[in-house]
Amino acid sequence: MFKFKHFNIEDKNAAMKVGTDAVLLGAWVKISDSCSSILDVGAGTGVIALQMAQRSNAEQIDAVEVDGDAYEQTVENFENSDWGDRLFCYHASFIQLVEELEGDEFYDLIICNPPFFSEDYKSNTSQRDQARFQDALPFQDLISGVSKLLSPNGQFSVIIPFSEEQKFIEIAKEHNLYPQHITRVKGHATAPIKRSLLSLNSKNVEVIEDELIIEISRHNYTDAYKNLVKDFYLKL
Repeated sequence: MFKFKHFNIEDKNAAMKVGTDAVLLGAWVKISDSCSSILDVGAGTGVIALQMAQRSNAEQIDAVEVDGDAYEQTVENFENSDWGDRLFCYHASFIQLVEELEGDEFYDLIICNPPFFSEDYKSNTSQRDQARFQDALPFQDLISGVSKLLSPNGQFSVIIPFSEEQKFIEIAKEHNLYPQHITRVKGHATAPIKRSLLSLNSKNVEVIEDELIIEISRHNYTDAYKNLVKDFYLKL
């Protein structure tokens, strides 16, 4: 079990365990005061949806998870939290969910820590591959689906490898979604950029770009990182 300040995550049955990327995205994403509905695509353990419940007053916080074991784990984590009445998880692929909800349901915020390896390498665990590899949910399918479920003034936020940033932005533009804010993440000051946090919506405006460095040295975290995630991690 992974213990946060205001909720716990059981992840023994999920292919993807609680990781820095998910928590970072859940802490970084901007949530407007008018946000009433949120969708977490690819819930995994439900950690991002639970962060959204902690951070917002949104009445509807949905998640979708295709893997059966991860879905059950997410439901358990939702039920064991203080916000179970606002949290719901669909057991379906994102494409199936879009087909079911298109035209009837819209979200003010859609958030996703998507499968990100596009390399040919596969592990020996199909469940983990599904959780980690881009062919399980290609960017094209993700962005296309988001464009159909996002409310007119809604925000779409993701964390992706920096190497995929430009490709992701180009696909998003094809669906009339444009970056508003990009934060590029480095492990330490001299490390290469590892991740890109992106917030997109339908407005084509000048992009805010900044950088986040996680550590000064091993387990010695920067003030910027600590300030971002301090409401979640017990030891920060």
